[in-house]
Amino acid sequence: MDTLSLLDRLIAFDTTSARSNLPLIGFVEEYLRARGFHITRLPDTTGEKAGLFAVLGPEGHGVILSAHTDVVPVAGQEWHRDPFRLTREGERLYGRGTTDMKGYLASMLALADRAAKVPLREPLKLAISYDEEIGCVGIRSMIGALPEALGTPRACFVGEPTEMQVAIGHKGKAAFEAVCHGESGHSALAPRFVNALHLAAEFVTELRGIQDHYARNGARDPAYGVPYSTIHVGTLSGGTALNIVPDRAELRFEYRHLAADPAEEIAARIHDAATRVTGHFAAQSPQARIDVTQVNAYPGLDQREDAGIVTLAKGLAQSNAVTKVAFGTEAGYFQGLGIPTVVCGPGSMEGQGHKPDEYVTLPQLAACDAMMDRILDSLKD
Repeated sequence: MDTLSLLDRLIAFDTTSARSNLPLIGFVEEYLRARGFHITRLPDTTGEKAGLFAVLGPEGHGVILSAHTDVVPVAGQEWHRDPFRLTREGERLYGRGTTDMKGYLASMLALADRAAKVPLREPLKLAISYDEEIGCVGIRSMIGALPEALGTPRACFVGEPTEMQVAIGHKGKAAFEAVCHGESGHSALAPRFVNALHLAAEFVTELRGIQDHYARNGARDPAYGVPYSTIHVGTLSGGTALNIVPDRAELRFEYRHLAADPAEEIAARIHDAATRVTGHFAAQSPQARIDVTQVNAYPGLDQREDAGIVTLAKGLAQSNAVTKVAFGTEAGYFQGLGIPTVVCGPGSMEGQGHKPDEYVTLPQLAACDAMMDRILDSLKD
């Protein structure tokens, strides 16, 4: 099957992260087995999601290509086309996931078909994951099984949309939940009680102070649009009625950090801030406290521009352009296993990713297919 036929099939699977991806995984597994791939299927703890590691060819290092199967929701977006039906208009192919990142997955699978028809001197390896869109959750569960299933590939290409430029870096991320505890009471006597929203407000101020510190004094990398590590508060909630002092408030926040700003240092500053705010209220009530819990994290990617993998990727992509991307990917997990890794795939995350009427262009897919052909040439006997 060619890339466009495969993309048509893949878009038809509604793999929004809240839904099961098993129908798509079943299709891919059957497709790859029919072409001689050895498959390792990795279900999640619920049994509703699964990822795959697949290998074709002789023993050896080989090359691994990586894609995720899930897509972001379409609810609340104004689409002018069916998001789960591939629609071609001129050079644009519309549908949820065309850019992020079923276009690359389709190109991977088309390569698998071509690779099955020629002798290989090195293996072709594939990683197909789930729940990337909610914080690289799937690959975090899968990555420990990779060495046994696939060994140590000599190169990894993660196909997130970069307009076929070679991306050598992105920030790491950690997400947190903070629960602020106060004590309830009648609002007419509000000063007698610790208002949990007041704890939350002071904690947000502290987080803004940490952000200011990194903006002024932290590491800087001008390759990023925001060249320093960032802290962002996304949600804040608390209270049940105007005449009740709230005894609980919750906020969710994250940091995205440059490699030169250690994650452990940022986390320590956050916990110290929670301790300081608690101390401001502890004399008034022993119930005052802030519980901070890390709920998710993924590593960044920081590849040297003169690394061998970058030179290799430039040749395969036929592009001298290197970039660093604002969004996170699964690349840091592969790099963490000692597999030289870069990000390179069709489409534009800024232009089309996560938007209504998402699309990828035919020239971008053609460039990706051409890169896949060069990869295959490098593996052939």
